Amino acid sequence: MNNCGLVRALESSRSLSRCQNQRVNTGRRKQTTAWSFSSQDIVLPGSLSLLGEAYDRCGEVCAEYAKTFYLGTLLMTPERRKAIWAIYVWCRRTDELVDGPNASHITPMALDRWEARLEDLFRGRPFDMLDAALADTVARYPVDIQPFRDMIEGMRMDLRKSRYKNFDDLYLYCYYVAGTVGLMSVPVMGIDPKSKATTESVYNAALALGIANQLTNILRDVGEDARRGRVYLPQDELAQAGLSDEDIFAGKVTDKWRNFMKMQLKRARMFFDEAEKGVTELDAASRWPVWASLLLYRRILDEIEANDYNNFTKRAYVGKAKKIAALPLAYAKSVLKTSSSRLASSSKST
Repeated sequence: MNNCGLVRALESSRSLSRCQNQRVNTGRRKQTTAWSFSSQDIVLPGSLSLLGEAYDRCGEVCAEYAKTFYLGTLLMTPERRKAIWAIYVWCRRTDELVDGPNASHITPMALDRWEARLEDLFRGRPFDMLDAALADTVARYPVDIQPFRDMIEGMRMDLRKSRYKNFDDLYLYCYYVAGTVGLMSVPVMGIDPKSKATTESVYNAALALGIANQLTNILRDVGEDARRGRVYLPQDELAQAGLSDEDIFAGKVTDKWRNFMKMQLKRARMFFDEAEKGVTELDAASRWPVWASLLLYRRILDEIEANDYNNFTKRAYVGKAKKIAALPLAYAKSVLKTSSSRLASSSKST
């Protein structure tokens, strides 16, 4: 499996916390998008009320565009919740560069400028209000810049290709655009001080969760992506199933398509299984929300099945009642599974 971007991301994610004394700039919101600001207004250092407003705005964006994810963040401690909102919003803004309303005008040079802006943000020189929230987050937590750079590289990949010849090819893309989110999040979530697991294994599990989430997005959005001329599915596996891009553009659910989708869902679930191994090693305060997010996102795969694998014209989603029902199960897993794993560990030691 091709994961050339992973090693450097794992190494950089163990780096020390950033300096706390960072300058904070911010700006007045424009009307063009939900998260766009100008740089004309400046927030003086120490202006906590405006920094609080920046975090609140990040929460609003998260609530509007990632309802399932947002529900999981509400189970976090307030400080961690705000930090994850800030990371999410930066990731969404980055994605919008190639998938948003102005995507047709985005060039590699524009992404270079976005990366330079990221470098400034990590130096404590944010450009606008939402940047300011992330600048404050990276000052408070040992968040490394490399996964952020790698995500921008994923956007560059989106500009130059819309097909993936095999799963190794697709995996690398999934790492860049989503596996990186797991690596960004672990420093905020924290690792249980009593954990016997290696730091690398916890980061690998976080990476697996990001990959699982992105594969789920891909399988959910096949029809939507096809209408934009994109096919985020392994071309060799499509051919082996007797399918082609033309079948996807036609949007007909056939037995060949059902069999193909069953294999794709199985693979995504394998990555969720791998991710579960790391959730129990997180800080106690982070396990419940991460379990909730994992279980809720995994259920999207169940909904694809419930739609008879019609991801051409039907969008699989988890209803509000099912989301609420998943919370007690997530809590039970966060408590019981940790207890049982520690009991097993103590048994081995005796």
